Amino acid sequence: MKTRVVANVSSLPTYGFGTSASTWWGTLGFCAIEGTGFVLAIGMYLFLAFNNPHWPLGFAPPMHWPGTALTVLLLASLIPNVMVDRAAHQENLPRVRWLLVLMTAIGFVAIAIRFVEFYMLIPRWDSNAYGSIIWLLLGLHATHLITDVGDSVVLTALMFTKHGRAKRFADVSDNAFYWYFVVGAWLPIYYLVYWFPIL
Repeated sequence: MKTRVVANVSSLPTYGFGTSASTWWGTLGFCAIEGTGFVLAIGMYLFLAFNNPHWPLGFAPPMHWPGTALTVLLLASLIPNVMVDRAAHQENLPRVRWLLVLMTAIGFVAIAIRFVEFYMLIPRWDSNAYGSIIWLLLGLHATHLITDVGDSVVLTALMFTKHGRAKRFADVSDNAFYWYFVVGAWLPIYYLVYWFPIL
């Protein structure tokens, strides 16, 4: 039996960015699933808030300074996040390296602020329904912060080895995409936890 070459695809790239990469779609699917979890948790919060004439239940609204500091940090982090995404598309290894180090450091600071946030919360998770839902919302977002920082640590280490080439740049871009989700998911939670009970 004779074989006939229809097309020679050996020169095509073995990886891609954005919608041309299967990992991007996987990240998008993960964001959709986790976003649904956030929506459900926010729904629980609003259900409790609108079914109780006095909100929050038995406690004053939490001090907003840790949450505000975290919000400012996360919004400011969007600038280096855009920069590392662009550097990854350009496959600029030195720039990707130092920006990943910066983003990882920002992530660790964000996690530290979140632990301060937990420490300063007056209601404990088992105080009442209000305490439980506040801890759930902050805990869900803390999980995403820790997940992304863990991914950033691994990527940063890889980019300083011989593996820091080709497909790894697409991985850096996907990690930047996920950080947008982490920042975006925090904004409604910040409003609900710190300002909704007052306003």
